[in-house]
Amino acid sequence: MIKVAIIGAENVGKSTLMNALIGGKISEVENLPGTTKGTIRRRFGKLKIPKSMKNPLGGADEFVLIDTAGLFDPQRELRGKVLSEEKFREIIDEIVSSDIIIHMVDATVGLHRGMEKLHHMLKFRYEKPIIVVINKIDLVPPERVGEIRQIIKKRLEQDAIPLSLVTYEGFNELIRRLAYYAQYV
Repeated sequence: MIKVAIIGAENVGKSTLMNALIGGKISEVENLPGTTKGTIRRRFGKLKIPKSMKNPLGGADEFVLIDTAGLFDPQRELRGKVLSEEKFREIIDEIVSSDIIIHMVDATVGLHRGMEKLHHMLKFRYEKPIIVVINKIDLVPPERVGEIRQIIKKRLEQDAIPLSLVTYEGFNELIRRLAYYAQYV
């Protein structure tokens, strides 16, 4: 069983991604920051692979997907509005116990400093495989997506997947990366 945690600042699209990966509505989705107040954990068996794509997992691996609360306010360097210190630590513990992490960045906001620090901690201290996605690319010009990709490449030393959960651009690439990291867990 492979545990995948979806992390990011508030309102970046974590719950929407969880619903897309599962192929149903599990997590509450609102435009209000703080809709998810802790973690939502779902064992959903096999990933929902798009019909246009050959199953990169060969149908073998089961996943537990963890939708986390927004860890930081997207506009400030502060912890998310609805998170107490205790709840914040619980979520970090849940993330650290995961096998693979999906770090979501909002294309309309950019890379959050608090998330950058957490990313480095997870990558270097805990040696977690991290997939970085830039979500909401349908809301910004392509040049902005390119700028954010360059910032992520420089500051996180990773290539990010541009993603739209409206048009599903980049979704197949995300599935491929999950499949790639799942081989090594």
